Amino acid sequence: MSTNYSIRPGSHTPPGVHVDEEGINFCIFSRHATRVELVLYETGASTEPFQLIALDPEVHRTFFFWHVFVENLEPGVHYTWRVDGPGDTEHTGFRFNPNKELLDPWARAVNDQHWSREQACHPHENRQTAMRAVVASDHFDWQGDEPLNHSLEHSIIYEMHVGGFTRHSSSGATHPGTFSAIIEKIDYLKDLGITDVELMPVMAFDEQDVPLGTKQRGLRNYWGYSTHSFYSPHPRYCVSTDPTQHPNEFREMVRALHQAKLGVILDVVFNHTAEGGEGGPTINFKGLDNEIFYHLDPADRRKYLDFTGCGNTVNCNHPLVTRYITASLAYWVRQMHVDGFRFDLASVFARGEEGRPMYNAPLPWAIAFSRTLARTRIIAEAWDAGGLYQVGAFPGFRWSEWNGRYRDTIRRFARGDKGLVKDVATALAGSSDLYHHQGRLPTNSINFVTCHDGFTLNDLVSYSHKHNEDNGENNRDGQNDNFSDNYGIEGPSSNATIRALRRQQARNMMTLLMLSQGVPMLSMGDEVLRSQHGNNNGYCQDNEISWLNWHLLDENRDMLRFVKHIIALRKRHASLQRHRFLTGKVNPNRGIRDIEWHGPRLNEPLWDDPDGQILVFTLAGTTPAEDDLHVVCNMADAAWTAPLPRIAHRKWFRAVDTSRASPEDILPPREQPLINATGYQVRPHSVVVLEAR
Repeated sequence: MSTNYSIRPGSHTPPGVHVDEEGINFCIFSRHATRVELVLYETGASTEPFQLIALDPEVHRTFFFWHVFVENLEPGVHYTWRVDGPGDTEHTGFRFNPNKELLDPWARAVNDQHWSREQACHPHENRQTAMRAVVASDHFDWQGDEPLNHSLEHSIIYEMHVGGFTRHSSSGATHPGTFSAIIEKIDYLKDLGITDVELMPVMAFDEQDVPLGTKQRGLRNYWGYSTHSFYSPHPRYCVSTDPTQHPNEFREMVRALHQAKLGVILDVVFNHTAEGGEGGPTINFKGLDNEIFYHLDPADRRKYLDFTGCGNTVNCNHPLVTRYITASLAYWVRQMHVDGFRFDLASVFARGEEGRPMYNAPLPWAIAFSRTLARTRIIAEAWDAGGLYQVGAFPGFRWSEWNGRYRDTIRRFARGDKGLVKDVATALAGSSDLYHHQGRLPTNSINFVTCHDGFTLNDLVSYSHKHNEDNGENNRDGQNDNFSDNYGIEGPSSNATIRALRRQQARNMMTLLMLSQGVPMLSMGDEVLRSQHGNNNGYCQDNEISWLNWHLLDENRDMLRFVKHIIALRKRHASLQRHRFLTGKVNPNRGIRDIEWHGPRLNEPLWDDPDGQILVFTLAGTTPAEDDLHVVCNMADAAWTAPLPRIAHRKWFRAVDTSRASPEDILPPREQPLINATGYQVRPHSVVVLEAR
């Protein structure tokens, strides 16, 4: 490749790269830099650059942007930046190092084939082991595709890991562990009944970011919560070895999912980056604007304030950083057609100067009010590792939240904990205690019992304690209190009684999830009782511990059948997908109350019983054509006969009884038996659902 491409001053907007018919404009932000150099490589394997372009601040700097236009240069070129500036890190927070080759934070594609995190942690030159940005074209034939924007109250979210979903040999995928492989499994997702996939981090991340003990075991960062490039798909999830094709591989997956009417939600990590703390690597932000992008210790600015547990915390409410984050989100909506975002440790968004919580933090409101994101789902994990817990109080009216209180309440109730009847009723009704008084809606609550972080559903009913020894951290990592139970034996059991109870409890929690107002989310593989062998923090387990074994579809086909049918039950009842909170008032379409609460006796709920383990409710259909529901939850050790309410001109039919073996545990309407009695015997630790028509 020629080494004498002509240059022009270029433009300070947009940041990153912009390609036109005359060449490529390169632009980077660095407020305090004194010297900036663009380094151009032919490929990711090139050992030496073919051209070095030193930028003259009198020509190539506008405000705090450094820019240059390279004439006749075409997409496919690899590049890095070298930046120098003032020192005195202790007092200024600057970390300029002209030896380091920096990755463009706006890179649309990344080549990390020679990346060494260890080398990037040292101050010396790292040309041969640095990541390189790649100029990729934004051209793609969407074939008329647009983000789906279907209503949130009708959504059922399936949280999944792109790699782990198909990486197991049993998946039969042509290219296991890739965006392409997900396309091959669309029929499975459609048949399951979910409406949206929530993909764990797909923005390019550092797989080498693990503790030393974990690394020594040959493990790597699997989950992906170590982002370094917020515009680029993760290279390992792509089939092509040509990074310029990576954005389009992601787009092909989105287009195919949209054609199947499945939405795409991205789990995004803007609370910290892969650069870690004081001893972490210099990848991009540290070498460009360390003192702007991160929260630094005011007493010693060499150190980082860590509210994430990952070494650093992004200074989200600095105007530049706020703009960077919102622009990145807009890119994924406009250019990648995604339907929503789930924000990891989002309470960091509510931290201002020196990490202090802000009542009206700019970033959450900027995202909520963005015209580009107006129809995009925005979901907060409304807590951080620094103790800021904001479930029910996250800034901004439009945000949905992962409802951690819901998770814990349902787990404890299903386990048999007493005195939770009132809390469970509130959770099932959409958590109005958290959201109604603020004018929010049931859809502000993302309901879940399990997610990637913690036990799988199978392990929740098989282990009383975490077993994370394989992670290399002496079982110190992961949540200690999981509100789980092993029901007699820790781990796998050959005892038929224990095995049956465990499956029943799994059905109980899945049933309660699908009967709750709000938005249900289930975790990859729970529908077939996937196990991680008691590991509740599989962030580094890129192996069969974390992967979905597709043989389970046959081995646990009874559970898969149950999950499909309970999702179908939810979908056919508008009363379970309400846009507004239940009122207890008479439904004018039905002539009965929208909900009535009961206990062992009709209309006598045991709200304040410290030993209460029974909750019963009757839910009216929203229209005369919709079946009414009667739900009986008995988490006690004894059976009892639940009295059935009388509804004029209707009879009760058994839809669900989690104590029964498959296929009698759940039945479609045409197969449901008539309950020709005034009561129904409810067995211990079970949920019964009756439909009236």
